[in-house]
Amino acid sequence: MKDLNVVDGINGAGNWLVKNQDLLIQYAVNIVAAIVILIIGSIVARLVGNALNRVMKLRGIDATVADFLSAIVRYGVLAFTFIAVLGRVGVQTTSVIAVLGAAGLAVGLALQGSLSNFAAGVLLVIFRPLRVGEYVDLGGVAGTVDQVQIFSTTLRTVDNKTIVVPNGKIIAGNIINYSREPNRRVDIVVGVAYNADIDVVKKVLGDVIAADKRIMHAKGVTVRLNEMAPSSLNFVTRSWTTNAEYWNVYFDLMENFKRALDANNIGIPFPQMDVHLYRTEDASAKAE
Repeated sequence: MKDLNVVDGINGAGNWLVKNQDLLIQYAVNIVAAIVILIIGSIVARLVGNALNRVMKLRGIDATVADFLSAIVRYGVLAFTFIAVLGRVGVQTTSVIAVLGAAGLAVGLALQGSLSNFAAGVLLVIFRPLRVGEYVDLGGVAGTVDQVQIFSTTLRTVDNKTIVVPNGKIIAGNIINYSREPNRRVDIVVGVAYNADIDVVKKVLGDVIAADKRIMHAKGVTVRLNEMAPSSLNFVTRSWTTNAEYWNVYFDLMENFKRALDANNIGIPFPQMDVHLYRTEDASAKAE
């Protein structure tokens, strides 16, 4: 009896396959076509993204903008590929788009932070307050811009650390770009002893600045008494140099200021404390 049931089941399955062979062939063709579309779409997305990136960079477009736009194009092609695959396998894409829209709204509400980072990334690309290769300070985090991505920006510090900063925090905070302008002003405060002659100090500091050929003297030089501090007279020196030479000029001026002040016997004060001792009579001695 069991053998008859097995035979009947096999015969029924065979009959069903015969009757629906056209439908099965159609489904098989659609699945194979969907896989082919997915593979080709992935390849095309990568090729189009890379080609667009190269073309924009060859035309002199900033690398930040090129990387960002090529990534958006790549993801856009992948999205259209996914919809085409669903349509090929028989899924109604209209309903799928509606479902994806509803799901996108729910996900958007749940991922407000990520979406704000995305919007901030778009603003960074449009207004370009920072570019790849520039040295910036982003709310206390400083480094050279390596890459501006859709959701975050990558910095490389001077000691070769990698810092990833969310784009939302960058837009919401202060952006200090040290590389955008070709020239920078070197501000140095020098403290000297109170018994130093003001005119002599100004001449000594001014001579040091005048001897440095990297200083842009045409932009003006300032050497003035800035503050009468508790233990020192603080002079401020302001001079201009190129951005590339800023730190070399800064360190050299500091060293040459010290040598020049020592050569002219001008003292540089250091923190000190005066302790005064007072002798008081013992209370018992007073009583006597």
